[in-house]
Amino acid sequence: MSLVRNVGTIGGLTAVSRVFGFARDILLARVLGAGGVADAWQLAFQLPNIFRRLFAEGAFSQAFVPLFNRHYKEEGADLSEARRFSEEVLAILIPILIVFSAIALIVMPWVMGLFASDGLENDRDTFSLAILMARITFPYLAFMSLATLLAAVLNSMSRFAAAAAAPIMLNICLITALVIGAGMDGGEEAREKTGLMLAIAVSASGLFQLLWLGFWAWRSGFSMRLRRPRITAGVRELGILVLPAIFGAGVYQISRFIDLFFIATLPESSITYLAMADRLNQLPLGIIGIALGTAILPSLSRFIANEDAGGAFRLQSNAVELALLLTLPAAIALFVSGSAFTRAFYTGGAYTLADSLQTGAVVSGLVVGLPAYVLVKVLVPNFFARKDTRTPVYTAATGLVLNVIANFILVPRLGVVGLALGGAIGAWTNCGLLYLLLVRKGYYHLTPLVAGRIARIALAGAAMGAALWYAMPYGADWYTGSLPERVAAIVALVALGAAVFFALAAVLGVLSRETMRQLTRRTG
Repeated sequence: MSLVRNVGTIGGLTAVSRVFGFARDILLARVLGAGGVADAWQLAFQLPNIFRRLFAEGAFSQAFVPLFNRHYKEEGADLSEARRFSEEVLAILIPILIVFSAIALIVMPWVMGLFASDGLENDRDTFSLAILMARITFPYLAFMSLATLLAAVLNSMSRFAAAAAAPIMLNICLITALVIGAGMDGGEEAREKTGLMLAIAVSASGLFQLLWLGFWAWRSGFSMRLRRPRITAGVRELGILVLPAIFGAGVYQISRFIDLFFIATLPESSITYLAMADRLNQLPLGIIGIALGTAILPSLSRFIANEDAGGAFRLQSNAVELALLLTLPAAIALFVSGSAFTRAFYTGGAYTLADSLQTGAVVSGLVVGLPAYVLVKVLVPNFFARKDTRTPVYTAATGLVLNVIANFILVPRLGVVGLALGGAIGAWTNCGLLYLLLVRKGYYHLTPLVAGRIARIALAGAAMGAALWYAMPYGADWYTGSLPERVAAIVALVALGAAVFFALAAVLGVLSRETMRQLTRRTG
């Protein structure tokens, strides 16, 4: 199956999830607004999600897939060795999750106190609500960690659709809670009840996703039974890989933890602005970054296991080119017109125009690092496929140090926008170091042909950005007008950007037949 087809399968279903997520946040803005219960909810929701992305979807998946592929062989081979390894991991994972979740529930007041802003912590009722919501949502981490094991198995078997579709359940559950909340009277008590319903919906969705993936694993002939927990050789090897992978693959999530510390020093509503802005940033980051990173790791592992250096090089090159083809124009468009999107989508109900404008400024800061975040997801698998988990740790650590330094410099001057820019600086540092070390180790380098295509993508994107910059003011009144006016203004901006970019891309040869032929070749 080709890289484009794999990415299309994962990215298409992830796109559906992200659209549901975007609809969820539009409802969230109108029902909860910014500050107060909204800040409490964002903090309670982010804690298990950061852990999930850091440990489960990040470190665990990156370490598990290469080891699983070593046991698993395609073409109908016996699955007993792969099943045994997975059962051994499952047997250890369950007690770890139970103990970790129990500790988290006990220490939650202290944890929330670390990350809560002064305004939230001083409001005792809202702070107590935040603690309760965080406790209710935290079982989601355990459910999703087990679901990630099943997703990694299915992805390694080239069955990407079930895992890519699973997150849709989270957004459906949250939207259901918000629709019920929107039907209440809109007072403070109604917002508090809505926050509790949202917390329950999060944990329920985790259970639903676990059952969904368990069903599809069973349908694929890969059912697992519970074993007695034992530290086997396979489990020990996974543990050795996971520990550095937590840092190497999870720098984005670690930076989110750091952001929470800095947000605690900022005015009320800052955490809501960052969360709402990150939703726009996560549309391309989640769809493209997750799809590419998920699609190439199993294929890279197989190429390297078969000592096919040429196949691994070609796959990595295609992934880099495809990542920039999809993210550079998205980043430029959101940098220029982010405030138009936030005004059109978020303004209304409890979310004011001033809230939307501040959110738009944060969007512009976040997307500066968008291509780097996606490239990190594309480059890191080249190391993990070789079971080299140390190198990404060193690069991520350097990027993280620069991120913290940038935060100390920028946050006092720019507020929450400074947080966004600090993260972008760290991401580009990590990305640059990863590439330089790939070149130094002889794993990968940009060929002149690919570098030329990337330059032409950047040129087409810059022209698109200029067109959007000049067009933006003409729709200013429509961005906060009636629903038809908002839709028309955003559709016009998207159509203009797409027309300019794709016209220039065609003229410059970015989308040539040769490019598409290479990108659609089978990846092994």
